Amino acid sequence: MSIELFYGILFAVAFFYAAVGHGGASGYLALMALYGVAPEEMKPTALVLNLFVSLTSFIQYYRGGYFIRKLFIPIAAASVPLAFIGGMITVEENIYKRILGVLLLFPIIRFFFFRNAEDHELKEQNIAVAVITGGIVGLLSGMIGIGGGIILSPILLLLKWTNQKQTAAISAAFIFVNSLSGLGGMLTQGIHFTDDMMMYVIVAFTGGLLGAYFGSKKFNQNVLKYVLATVLLMASYKLLFTKA
Repeated sequence: MSIELFYGILFAVAFFYAAVGHGGASGYLALMALYGVAPEEMKPTALVLNLFVSLTSFIQYYRGGYFIRKLFIPIAAASVPLAFIGGMITVEENIYKRILGVLLLFPIIRFFFFRNAEDHELKEQNIAVAVITGGIVGLLSGMIGIGGGIILSPILLLLKWTNQKQTAAISAAFIFVNSLSGLGGMLTQGIHFTDDMMMYVIVAFTGGLLGAYFGSKKFNQNVLKYVLATVLLMASYKLLFTKA
């Protein structure tokens, strides 16, 4: 893969993820794994990119009035400390790639099979379940180097606590705080960034900024979901069933 192609795909990943309210770490990780970046560099790099992209996405959806604070707070309160602990855990490279491949199945299932709940179908949130969910997702997020939105989103939709745009707003905020916490945990063990980190940030931030704008205001969300799910399916297969 040429560096030009890498940056082109990185831009597209940030664009499409931000358009559906995600930071994109799972996509960045899959791309870097296929490009041959070492896991110890992949995790912190993906989280830094997450910070920029998820924040731009959250701002757009927050302005649209889709953020539910009372649901976000208990989920984040449990998730943030466990994301910090997860960030301190080092996973062996082959196991790491297999776990990432499995986690990519979450957004694939969400985008292909979960329809957007209508407002009259939404149910009251259960705080205890929200806290437990946040804690589990936070720990996994810190270990793998993702913000956790790809796991949280399908759970929110399955429980019918939020509609699609509310899910996007909560996920974006969740991704931001978890990414920050996960990075904090990694700092205790030492962080290694790629040499091209600054260019990664510029490309991803630009893609995320445009994706968040068009996703919240212009695009058909269903088309975006299917495109992104197809790309992630190919990446998941590569990580799970090939050695390279």
